[in-house]
Amino acid sequence: MFTSSTPNPQEQDDCNSEASRLLQQGVQQQQAGELSAALNSLQQSLVLFQTVGDCQKQAQVLCCLALVAYSLGDYKDAISYSDECLSLAKDIKDLQMQVQALSNLGNAYRHLGDHDKAIESLQACLQIAQQLQDERSQVAALNNLGLVYKALNDIPQTIELQQQSLKIIRQLQDHWGEEQVLKNLGNCCYALGYYAKAIDYYEQCLAIARSLNHSRSAIQLLKNLGNACHAMGEYSKAIVHHEERLQLAQQIQDTRTQEQCLDSLGITCETLGDYTKAIIYYEKRLELARSLNRRSNEQQILASLKVACYALGDYVKAMEYQQQMK
Repeated sequence: MFTSSTPNPQEQDDCNSEASRLLQQGVQQQQAGELSAALNSLQQSLVLFQTVGDCQKQAQVLCCLALVAYSLGDYKDAISYSDECLSLAKDIKDLQMQVQALSNLGNAYRHLGDHDKAIESLQACLQIAQQLQDERSQVAALNNLGLVYKALNDIPQTIELQQQSLKIIRQLQDHWGEEQVLKNLGNCCYALGYYAKAIDYYEQCLAIARSLNHSRSAIQLLKNLGNACHAMGEYSKAIVHHEERLQLAQQIQDTRTQEQCLDSLGITCETLGDYTKAIIYYEKRLELARSLNRRSNEQQILASLKVACYALGDYVKAMEYQQQMK
């Protein structure tokens, strides 16, 4: 006999059907970026699944709610939903759901600056992912742990975690993921002053970016390579990378990057003492800045040209640029 608070079989079917519809609707709204609407749909779905006592579906909805709250920047709510999800997932022994809940917890704690709890959650996430032999989740856990240690400015530990992640990604033949991790490794090595190692990672990453036709990524990597070579005193190599970057920027008509490249090339040529070549690059940049009516950039370029002309002893030309600055 059912009490008034216990739904009968027909009511249970109706609740399940409506709860599932609201869950699907919430997920679609989340994917469309309609986060407030998604939150509302998922909360209604959760109440209905609680009514019929479906713990598996409750955990699923709570996981979605945690992701929506995280996207909204409501990290405390994300933690609350994830804790509830984790508790249910443990009750029903759903290890895959535990992995997702722990991942959400780790990321939310990191954003709140609670690094100890973030590490604790993500290490637990990694252990279960390893138990499940879920390589994708292992990669995510390692990368997220890397972000925590990076926030702690523990770059060596960040590198260690990213290297573990890279090994798994290569086994998966995930070239997009490999590109991201190699770039992160390059950035970490650069931050530590390990420029030769940074260049190695950037070059590997650049090869993948080119094979995937990721022009934007290639442009950034060529900048990083140029900077790393400059830091090592390999100025001729730096120029090669900046020129390649300039060509790519011209192909995709990225005028801001073109300006940056011409400036970097001018500075590097000045470092080599080649003021004549530096002036050529600065003049090209000046022409571009004027065509785009970038007045503030124009003043900076004229100042660079004046300095380069003085260095060459061309005082007449230097005064001409001085006059244009007024």
